[in-house]
Amino acid sequence: MNLTNYRKLIILGQFLYVLLPNPCISEQLPTKTEILKKSNECVNDFQQKVCINLFLEMEKIQLFESQQNRFKCQGSILGLQTELIEAYYFKNLKKYKKGIMTPYVIKNC
Repeated sequence: MNLTNYRKLIILGQFLYVLLPNPCISEQLPTKTEILKKSNECVNDFQQKVCINLFLEMEKIQLFESQQNRFKCQGSILGLQTELIEAYYFKNLKKYKKGIMTPYVIKNC
């Protein structure tokens, strides 16, 4: 392999590295506003697919917050996840539709 082909191979490798999904590049986490908006929608009008995706996004956030030693925010997110689970299993009961954890997420995150 001559020097020109070697350079072309390196350039192609760099090009593919930038274009292809790279696990070294962190993914974008949803914002606090997005989480709160979607969680209110889930608590009030449970749509299974949307709420399950939200639950998984919140899991990523609370794990990230734990790694950053922001345990108040992590606990608030866990509480909000609990409200989503309650909204699913107790969707016919009014007392579970209050959104108790929302102010804590706003304050701690």
